[in-house]
Amino acid sequence: MPTHLDTAAIWLIGITVIALILLRPRRIPEYVWATAGALLLVLTRLVPVPQALASVHEGSNVYMFLTGMMLLSEVARLHGVFDWLAALAMQHARGSRLRLFSLIYAVGILVTALLSNDATAVVLTPAVLAVVRRGRMSPLPYLFACAFVANAASFVLPISNPANLVLFDARLPTLANWLHTFLLPAVVAIGLTFALLCWHSRKDLAGSIDDGHIPAPLSAQGKRAALGILLAAVLLLLTSAAGRPLGPPTCAAAILLLLVVSAPDFRGIHTAVRDISWGVLPLVAGLFVLVGALNHAGALPLAVAALHRVAGWSPVAGATATAFGAGLAANVLNNLPVGLIGSEALRVGGASPLLHAAVLLGIDLGPNLSVTGSLATILWLIALRREKIDVSAGRFLRAGLFVMPSVLLLAALALALTRI
Repeated sequence: MPTHLDTAAIWLIGITVIALILLRPRRIPEYVWATAGALLLVLTRLVPVPQALASVHEGSNVYMFLTGMMLLSEVARLHGVFDWLAALAMQHARGSRLRLFSLIYAVGILVTALLSNDATAVVLTPAVLAVVRRGRMSPLPYLFACAFVANAASFVLPISNPANLVLFDARLPTLANWLHTFLLPAVVAIGLTFALLCWHSRKDLAGSIDDGHIPAPLSAQGKRAALGILLAAVLLLLTSAAGRPLGPPTCAAAILLLLVVSAPDFRGIHTAVRDISWGVLPLVAGLFVLVGALNHAGALPLAVAALHRVAGWSPVAGATATAFGAGLAANVLNNLPVGLIGSEALRVGGASPLLHAAVLLGIDLGPNLSVTGSLATILWLIALRREKIDVSAGRFLRAGLFVMPSVLLLAALALALTRI
């Protein structure tokens, strides 16, 4: 057991590193702070080397899943699939801003469900921005649609959010059990988020669009990429239905698709591999080490005690309190660390399936409150900075306060009704 001084030092390093990841002073990448924090814990002997290596190894399934999803997303981006989808939405909007918003939101649901919320944040967002700029409209409502649907739809399927894999780890439910538990809350979350965002941006969504651009047809490689992604999604759904880990098949399917789409000259392989945000992997590995240290420093007992406290409450009260507790914690610490802590607490505390599902609602939906809540929202901000657009934390928070609390409340109620 660490001493009181060691415990205080671990908490200080952990909180400081998470703050640096979120604030990005001097625009230093997030993964630098995460890996530096993990190395500092090891070098100061606050975390033994075997414990750090075990924490890194614990994330193997997540690393493979993220690698596969980033490859799939990059293949789609490289061959114009996302640009084509966004332009298609503009064409079918038929001059209506509200219809365009609805179609972009629908595309966001599809991309999030099949390629994860990170794909929606990183790859769909720039494509949507390009389309909206061409129509000379205020881009913010459509950009908010990308950010909010990335979290709202992130528990439609187990593959829709890396945090789902982090929270459930080896105990990931089969697809049938997943849908039985989360389908109704997901429908509620997606529908209510859409309605509230429409109301929040009602002034900007009034009026028409002057754009007669017809989207260019997909190239042969683009068609192969789109078909390959659909086949990969089917493979992952079958894997999930069988209750098997999702990391290895996701990575294998992505590599195979990259080879098939890049044939016969394979020049696209270098471009796809070069443009992937590889820093996400050391970021997640560093967070695994940090969270392992925080668990040994008292975070785990606190989380277990909180779960025991609500276990005796009614299903509705317990699910709601747990979802909001996890959601608020995600906005303070980011949802990946909270998912890691929550996963261990749920295992040690022997929590009920209802509370397990409620924690997932909190770490998936809660991040719609602030820009610090999820990796997907952070990646969304980075994508916007590259396009010279700055969305302040305060502006996102105002939208988040309008949307998130009521969505999380009704989704938690739907979850409790499902599990009663």
